[in-house]
Amino acid sequence: MKPALIKSTIIGSALLLGSTAVNADDNIKNEFNPIETGVTSLSIAPDARGAAMGDLGAATDPDAYSQFWNPSKYAFAYSQGAVSLSYTPWLRKLVNDIFLADVSGYWKLGSNDNQAISASLRYFSLGEVNTNDPSGVTSQSLNPYELAVDVGYSRKLSEKFSMGVVFRYIYSDLGFSNSYAGDQTVGASAFSADISGYYTTYPIIGRNECQWSWGWNISNIGTKVNYNNGEDPAFLPTNLRLGTTFMFPLADYHNLALSLDLNKLLVPARPRESDYADDADGEREYLDALQEWQDMSPITGIFKSFSDAPGGMKEELREITYSLGAEYSYNQQFFLRAGYYHENQYKGNRQYFGIGAGFSLNVLRLDASYMIATAQQSPLDQTLRFSLTFDMDGLSEIFGKRK
Repeated sequence: MKPALIKSTIIGSALLLGSTAVNADDNIKNEFNPIETGVTSLSIAPDARGAAMGDLGAATDPDAYSQFWNPSKYAFAYSQGAVSLSYTPWLRKLVNDIFLADVSGYWKLGSNDNQAISASLRYFSLGEVNTNDPSGVTSQSLNPYELAVDVGYSRKLSEKFSMGVVFRYIYSDLGFSNSYAGDQTVGASAFSADISGYYTTYPIIGRNECQWSWGWNISNIGTKVNYNNGEDPAFLPTNLRLGTTFMFPLADYHNLALSLDLNKLLVPARPRESDYADDADGEREYLDALQEWQDMSPITGIFKSFSDAPGGMKEELREITYSLGAEYSYNQQFFLRAGYYHENQYKGNRQYFGIGAGFSLNVLRLDASYMIATAQQSPLDQTLRFSLTFDMDGLSEIFGKRK
């Protein structure tokens, strides 16, 4: 028996899509063509802070979750180190046992405060799946999951600019094997890397010192993930993220930061049969294009992703998602956040607002966010995220006083 992708069907159709059904408009149905990838859980934001601002973080102030958004920010982190834990119940409107758990952290190296090492561990559980034998009797109960572990290094190249790299191991176990079928199915592994940059400056506007930052991150550049013992290869969700943040003081201890992120998956679009003539020649051309897409290398796919859309530049622009967000902070202790995420209706139709809040002490910070989808019947609606961050400087002060 081939891998049981029972809940991976949910992943493929709803994990990253904003609605469970496409709009009834025939034009939308005909042009609906989201980018298909494997291990789509790698694209889920792990932290409540970034999620509350509409899933952004390329150029926001560094925190423990910069490993996901832009690891080069760690070199500009204010604290010596931090560790964060987060938990996200996922697709709660469809099922109640899918979740994402994440542990992330960093540590500054040396006495010059210009470099850092970082790491994270992501575990995405698809809950419990029961399978039946040919007679209809439950034969197996399994828990498919996806796992990613990575390490990174970031360094300041000047007083205002830094770069970072991350190396990642990915394991996706969505299937199982049945002894009576003699099919030994194993999980699929892949390796990838990220490269990123971060620039920040402090312009004076009026009498106020502001902060203006830019960031970029190309994530998940790597091998394909080969499901079903290599018979079903899939691209990783290689992604280009560009972002900027402008922070200005409202009054003493009161700051407001406005952010914008743009994203584009660097993955070639799967050929659509509807784009070819409805005859024997058209079917042959479609099958050839599909085979070429399946055999394409990930690096070739990155370059192909900028020119493969059948609709030309118009459709290429549809593949760009954007996030707008704001963060208000009082004395860097209390935070209010809001944001909006938009994806074109032909590429997935994920459209939602995010809201959230955070509270920070010397030792820890607690953040929470809530997602409000604008698309009808979206399985992403009402998604909650919780993040808990432990600051190493605060812990050092506590233990130092005890000594």
